[in-house]
Amino acid sequence: MTNPIPFQWQGDAFTPMPGFGRRCDEAFTVGAVYRLVEQEDRSAASHKHYFACINTAWENLPERLSADFPTPDHLRRFALIRAGYADSRTLVASSKAEAVRLAAFVKPMDSYAVVVVSDATVTVWTARSQSAKAMGKAEFQASKDAVLEVIAALIDTDLATLSAQAGQAA
Repeated sequence: MTNPIPFQWQGDAFTPMPGFGRRCDEAFTVGAVYRLVEQEDRSAASHKHYFACINTAWENLPERLSADFPTPDHLRRFALIRAGYADSRTLVASSKAEAVRLAAFVKPMDSYAVVVVSDATVTVWTARSQSAKAMGKAEFQASKDAVLEVIAALIDTDLATLSAQAGQAA
């Protein structure tokens, strides 16, 4: 189930919120046992602050980096990959020349991907989604902190300065 169904604790049972009964009937079997996991809502203020920091950093990129990150989202996804919030795929070619051709073929499929050739091996990293569906509150906060640390280091500043500058711009 990709979209969570909100329930309310009644003291002895969880009851779906109004309007969600039909989805429960479709998704669940009466008498079956299901595991319930609390999903905390993410903070809108934290989300807004995160993107303000990324935009501030992108606007202040050193000239040597501006071509590498044409948009703030390129910067964010690069930092997600660098921070370890990524999926990777490794392709083995028959030769280094073939690996270079393979990398050139793969790269246009995702302009945000990081594609690296090492000998006859091509590794492709793609950033994980930070959508509310993909990451709960705790994981989003951890990824946010890690991404902002990577970005701060990239522009030769510290996280506190980046955060303060983003706060002034908001």
